[in-house]
Amino acid sequence: MKSTLTRSALVLLAIASLSGCAGMTQRQQNAAIGAAVGGVAGSVLTNGSTAGTVGGAAIGGIIGNGGVK
Repeated sequence: MKSTLTRSALVLLAIASLSGCAGMTQRQQNAAIGAAVGGVAGSVLTNGSTAGTVGGAAIGGIIGNGGVK
């Protein structure tokens, strides 16, 4: 039940964040999308672990922003 609730919350968060991307630069949009996808992937791969979700979001955001230079 907890895993389903976590996944549903992440999907809703992703939808809400994507709807607010109108005034953002392309780089900011990519970072937001990367964070959303990374968070969902981290959650799925770690069976809903908070650390996995946050870690996935952080890594996805960095990758979406263009990576570390």
